[in-house]
Amino acid sequence: MTDNPKILIVEDDLDLSEMLSNYFRVKNYDVLTAAWGNEALEISRDHNLALVMLDIRLPDIDGYEVCRQMRQQRRTQSVPIIFLTEKRDRIDKLQGLELGVVDYITKPFDVQEILLRVRNAITRASRQTSSNPVTELPESEPVEDRLNQLLFSDQPWSVLLVALHGTSGFREQYGFLAADDVLRALTLMIRNAVRELGNAEDFIGHLGPEDFFIITTPDKAQALRERIEARMQQSTEYFYPLKDREELLGKPITETLHIRCGQLDSEAAPRESISAFKDALFTAAGMGK
Repeated sequence: MTDNPKILIVEDDLDLSEMLSNYFRVKNYDVLTAAWGNEALEISRDHNLALVMLDIRLPDIDGYEVCRQMRQQRRTQSVPIIFLTEKRDRIDKLQGLELGVVDYITKPFDVQEILLRVRNAITRASRQTSSNPVTELPESEPVEDRLNQLLFSDQPWSVLLVALHGTSGFREQYGFLAADDVLRALTLMIRNAVRELGNAEDFIGHLGPEDFFIITTPDKAQALRERIEARMQQSTEYFYPLKDREELLGKPITETLHIRCGQLDSEAAPRESISAFKDALFTAAGMGK
């Protein structure tokens, strides 16, 4: 698992794309590339991006349409987008700004200047995002701060990971609104379990858009896990349309919506860094995160 920001470079000039990709990798960014607009949209559906650098002129659909569709996706609706283009007309810049583009860089450009603009855009976005737009649970900086406090705490604690799986196929078949409803339902299950079986001071947040975690005490963790797993198992079929529910019976669990849970206790958890702690927590859930 890596904490490096993940950026997507959408550029059909392969030499330029390779140059930018190599440069940002050296600067400790995880880089994905696409030469086509539709390819970029597919990548954006499967990855949590920190930023997109987007050329306007692409072989299939233009950058404006790519940007428009990204703004309609929950996963990318708030991701900062920087246009890379040879166009200099004021009308082109206005059109990009209307779509929510955060910056507009014309070619030729200075890569060091782009690096600074990328850093600034990601920093601004991370400061603005403190809660998940669907579940309204804390994520990003508030979560990092809470985990830091946890790793230095002398009190006994347990962290329970609840990771939702199967959403990509579900979202592709039934749409983003249906997938968001699943996230809201799971959030309600977790909140209710903590209210009924946990402590008043327990903390619920996100490690990823579909990865929930609960900070509780060691005596509460197992009961919380069992309650959440039971509620999810009872509810899964109702997330699907009635006409599709019979098919679920013959499918392996890996092909349907399901959760994986993992637990770390204060006595056994690594405390050298948040990254090591997260790795251990995902490993406890049987995930190669």
